[in-house]
Amino acid sequence: MPFSGVTLPTAAAWAWVPIVLWAAFAQTLRNAAQRTLTTQVGTLPATLVRFLYGLPFASAWVLLAWQMDASALRPGFSWSWAAWLAFGAVAQLGATALLLMAMKERNFIVAVSLSKTEVLQVALFGTLFLGELPSWIGGLAMLVATVGVVMLSSPKGGASSGTGQAANSGQKGQGWWRAAAAMGLASGALFACSPVGYRGAALTPSGVSPWLVGAWGVMWAQLLQSILLGGYLAANSPQGLVAIAKAWRLSLMAGTMGAMASIGWFTAFALRPAADVRTLGLVEVLFSYLVSRKIFKEGLSGAEQVGLALVTAGLIGICSQL
Repeated sequence: MPFSGVTLPTAAAWAWVPIVLWAAFAQTLRNAAQRTLTTQVGTLPATLVRFLYGLPFASAWVLLAWQMDASALRPGFSWSWAAWLAFGAVAQLGATALLLMAMKERNFIVAVSLSKTEVLQVALFGTLFLGELPSWIGGLAMLVATVGVVMLSSPKGGASSGTGQAANSGQKGQGWWRAAAAMGLASGALFACSPVGYRGAALTPSGVSPWLVGAWGVMWAQLLQSILLGGYLAANSPQGLVAIAKAWRLSLMAGTMGAMASIGWFTAFALRPAADVRTLGLVEVLFSYLVSRKIFKEGLSGAEQVGLALVTAGLIGICSQL
């Protein structure tokens, strides 16, 4: 059943733009920290860091919201809200693990770009499950940006600027397409499901501000994710929990940035359709380009540079309809 959305004053209706830009920036920093952690502690422990170390920050945000509005402790959430939230949280958990696995096979920006094939899928799922059909300008911007993403993620044959094992030979370069591409695209599919779940949760409460919806949503989502993945690691790979405890400084940075990004995304989903939020969120690709060049010293081919330009054009297109 379609949702009616949240009615906001004109100034507040624009607030989602800087919120998304900040969320994308924080998510880029989180991805960079998690990528480094993946090589140190493994994929699943590095995935857990995002949720477990971010949980205290998310809880602090709820307490801050309570200080500003006492009704924050009585938001009136329902089982429908919980179901949407759980759907988004589990999808996000799987998507993060697949993204980190893809990063081990290909360079940082290309792995991130592969996951961003989610945009058109978000539009499709948002239309089917939430009744939110994008405008023709928005749809065209999503298509252009997705073409740019595909160009960024196309294999280079034997030559590659990647840092993973797939960058070492032509034969392994072909293996990249079978492995990293599959993981990146699967990550994008789950990342497409996650915002639809979070958008559904954000629109379920009646009379609750987007800020409170975002605060509570992130805290409960990260608690669920921490219990699920933390419980699995405790039973099957307790050494992974020890490893992230020892790497607490980098883990804390990844978790804090992850929580700040999640709060931004969830709040934006309460203000704007998921497809628009995730399309503007492609600005993360541009941030990732800077990280890839400045921190990881990775280069881009001519085709990948064209892909970046198309992504930028898509961002301009989605902003033009505001």
